[in-house]
Amino acid sequence: MTSSVTSIDTGTDDLLAHVDGNVGVITFNRPERRNALSNEMYDGFHVALPALADNPLVHVVMVTGAGGAFCAGGDVKGMNESHQEGADAAHPMGDDPESRAHGLAERQRWVSLAIHRFPKPVVAALPGAAAGAGMSIALACDLRLAAERAIVVPAFVNVGGSGDFGGSWFLTQLVGTAKAKELYFTSPRLSSGDALELGIVNQVLADDGFEQAAMEWCRSLAERAPVALRYMKQNLNRAITCDLETALDAEAVAMVRTMSTADHREAAAAFVEKRTPVFTGR
Repeated sequence: MTSSVTSIDTGTDDLLAHVDGNVGVITFNRPERRNALSNEMYDGFHVALPALADNPLVHVVMVTGAGGAFCAGGDVKGMNESHQEGADAAHPMGDDPESRAHGLAERQRWVSLAIHRFPKPVVAALPGAAAGAGMSIALACDLRLAAERAIVVPAFVNVGGSGDFGGSWFLTQLVGTAKAKELYFTSPRLSSGDALELGIVNQVLADDGFEQAAMEWCRSLAERAPVALRYMKQNLNRAITCDLETALDAEAVAMVRTMSTADHREAAAAFVEKRTPVFTGR
């Protein structure tokens, strides 16, 4: 199967993005630092996600990492280098705690909140380690695929931090409050099998050919009805915080809208004709 590939200019080499057929791909690209986060990455997400949201060809987005890791989280080596420069060194997010907290909150919205609210399914493909904020960003995605060699590590307590990028919220939704506290407080190195058993990852794929297998998995998902997927994500996100009555009312509206689409008519015809439907997102 061949598909057209179109690059997206994110404004930085730290975060790459392109469209391959109906799949948008975002890649952490600092392999020499195990894809540790940088300010340029945050800016790249702020560019790439809206571009992919606005592209009607994109039905699914895959977030992954170059060089064998997903994302190591905060750049601890860079933090240490900054500390060695002394207290007078300017902080990139401001000189006072209030400014720094505001800057971090803004970047978290550009990444984790934007992924959570993204109008199409977002799949994290973990070729290797997802640690700290890297784990948080993976959890912000709707689904997670992991290579057999991948590990997931909360890591924050190991560097004296409390956590960011929504990891505490997303992890609690997946594993419950008590288990989330245990994982944050003790920071174990979870194997892909451990993460699968806990429900943190959805699928474990072989190390060999992981990138291609993850892409094929996303392509398969992208073949499903895009409008229905969009409303499903809205319904499921809403269910985290709303009551049953609100959920029922919203489901009714979404169901009427999706059953009025050309995709629904195509699916009904394909069912009767015993063939695979071809969805167009209309």
